Amino acid sequence: MKLILASQSPRRKQLLEWAEVPFDVVVANTDEVFPEGLSFEDAACYIALEKAKAVQKNFPNRDIVAADTIVVCNNEILGKPKDKQDAIQMLTKLAGNNHLVITGVALLKNGKYEVFADTTEVVFNPLSVEQIEFYVNKYKPFDKAGAYAIQEWIGVVGIQSIKGDFYNVMGLPVNRLVKLL
Repeated sequence: MKLILASQSPRRKQLLEWAEVPFDVVVANTDEVFPEGLSFEDAACYIALEKAKAVQKNFPNRDIVAADTIVVCNNEILGKPKDKQDAIQMLTKLAGNNHLVITGVALLKNGKYEVFADTTEVVFNPLSVEQIEFYVNKYKPFDKAGAYAIQEWIGVVGIQSIKGDFYNVMGLPVNRLVKLL
């Protein structure tokens, strides 16, 4: 039986395809909010589990995977930008700094929940205002936590280094997930 990917992210879909995991995409709208006081890792896991549970209501006998990615810079969560100006502000904060990309993953399999978080440290080069505006105008990163995608132009020219799983930064620590499957 195919896995259900409870995500509309084209990047998560692509990663599961690359891993040759058979799946269907089913998305249920959920609020990406979490209770106060959770660690960053627990917050990402909480949101991922809520997404998985929302899909499970209609597919109680299927295995389901859901994920949520957050970007943390200077102890602040940078979510998806609201607009162009918000994206520019986020990338300005990231430029010349390091930050954490945390993906919470929830796997519902055989009636049991397995939840984990994977963290990757990313270091950005300093970026000029022109570079940031070019990226935002051309790539429109409004559906991405932290306003960027590592596999796009900004990753090629703007990221100095990463410590951890590259694919986690894309939105799914697929190696770790495949081991669980």
